Amino acid sequence: MVPNPWDAGSAKVFAALGSKALATTSSGFAFTLGRFDGDVTLDEVTDHVAALAAATDLPLSVDLENGYGATPADAAAAITRVAEVGAVGGSIEDYDPKDDVLYAVEQATERIAGAVEAAHALAFPFTLTARAENHIRGNPDLEDTIARLKAYEEAGADVIYAPGLGTTEEIRAVSDATSRPLNVLARTKLTVYEIAEAGGQRISVGGRLAWVAIAAAAAAAQDIRDTGSLASLEARVPLDEWLA
Repeated sequence: MVPNPWDAGSAKVFAALGSKALATTSSGFAFTLGRFDGDVTLDEVTDHVAALAAATDLPLSVDLENGYGATPADAAAAITRVAEVGAVGGSIEDYDPKDDVLYAVEQATERIAGAVEAAHALAFPFTLTARAENHIRGNPDLEDTIARLKAYEEAGADVIYAPGLGTTEEIRAVSDATSRPLNVLARTKLTVYEIAEAGGQRISVGGRLAWVAIAAAAAAAQDIRDTGSLASLEARVPLDEWLA
């Protein structure tokens, strides 16, 4: 189970709670800048990764979106940049935000191959995750998702990931058809145990922990605004423990 911190403080909290690894969230980080997911630059992400890597001793994987460019060289450069500041893993997806389309399988596979080459050129092991975005980009075609993930496996990806798989049947179908460890995006209608039983070997939560925290803060602010009560500020947190 890999929680997704959105800043150095949340990274320290998740480390203090016993997490074994961390992964960034592109949407959560974008929110800290007052932006939507996808509206950040590689330079900004690199600075963010450096801050998170310095905050804990845990292995850190990075949501690199599409690699901040359409070419294999762009994907490779993104891997190299975050590895230089402390990341030991990263994901590359097959969705082009500029044109709002999925890359053709051949182009997407070439991009993964470029990222793999960059990862293998590093002086330390780097876990490369390849993402098939079908199910969260309006194309829930399971057969195409499986075909893409198999192609990314053959290109050298260490982990495969199809965010948006919504049932244990879909998770099991992907797991049965592929050989690399399968990352699954947490779904509120499934438990950790159900995902694992269906073949998921790594679970991440995307931006959802960030939204839980932000929703709680917004609810407290609304209560103060609407009722005048300050009771919603009663929360206490063990900062001495979390930030030790």
